[in-house]
Amino acid sequence: MNEEAAIHPIHRSLNKPLTILGVERKLFFFAVALGAATFNFFGSLLGGVAMFAVLYMAARLATAHDPEMLRILLNASKFKVQYDPAKHEIANRNPA
Repeated sequence: MNEEAAIHPIHRSLNKPLTILGVERKLFFFAVALGAATFNFFGSLLGGVAMFAVLYMAARLATAHDPEMLRILLNASKFKVQYDPAKHEIANRNPA
């Protein structure tokens, strides 16, 4: 048999997260929507812009740390704990 390694090209755009101004797009639209809601609720342009700026900076830090963090957090409640060391008899023994 031919044991030559197969080469499959991977395009860079497949591995890049979709961002707007360096922020994951869902977090960006959340910051815009909450900034607009703050503006409508308080009637203050400065309050709306400040809320957007704070959320934008937080989203930028979160995106720089891990672009998939939002997806992981939203899906975390759907899955059961896979490993619980307290369920094993060895962990429950008292070393006396």
